[in-house]
Amino acid sequence: MEFIQEFFSRLQHLDQLIAWAGYAGLTAIVFCETGLLAGFFLPGDSLLVTAGLVASQGKLNIWTLNALLGAAAVLGDTAGYWIGYHMGARLFRKEESFFFRKSHLRKTEAFFEKYGAKTIVIARFVPIVRTFAPTVAGAAGMRYRRFLSFNVFGGVLWVVSMTSIGYFLGSLVPHIDRYLHVVVAVVIILSFLPILIEYLKSRR
Repeated sequence: MEFIQEFFSRLQHLDQLIAWAGYAGLTAIVFCETGLLAGFFLPGDSLLVTAGLVASQGKLNIWTLNALLGAAAVLGDTAGYWIGYHMGARLFRKEESFFFRKSHLRKTEAFFEKYGAKTIVIARFVPIVRTFAPTVAGAAGMRYRRFLSFNVFGGVLWVVSMTSIGYFLGSLVPHIDRYLHVVVAVVIILSFLPILIEYLKSRR
């Protein structure tokens, strides 16, 4: 219980969370956020950018970071795919809870219908949709070999691009750690921008 309380308290300060969790904790967070339906509330883009910033200060190795988190992203989506593949339509009959929202599943299904298999790559950069996309792909019966190619490409692209943004910002901007909350806020806003645009389109 103390571990869980500590974890949630540090979610508000990602640099402290990274220092506390280390490589193992970051790998677990990325895996859960991308592959387990209950992980939709976990930080994704903001965590990766912050990890890149921390790596630029020499506290993490950027190559080790990308290797571990890239693997976690691919394995997370793989887990999500097989959850959807084996549970299928039962997911839509599942009871609502804090850790499961049918609305998220339906929004992802609509996203998948619009973009097709490319959703596996595009969704990497869209919060919430990122968590549910592989599950919807599995439930829809997408061939695993096809899914895997999009999964690997999207997972590596997402991790490397996000950590690189943080790494180069940290290397180029002096004392950027003082403005970490601003950087994280901008990343969160940009992450949710696609969802906002889709929402406004649907309102029209």
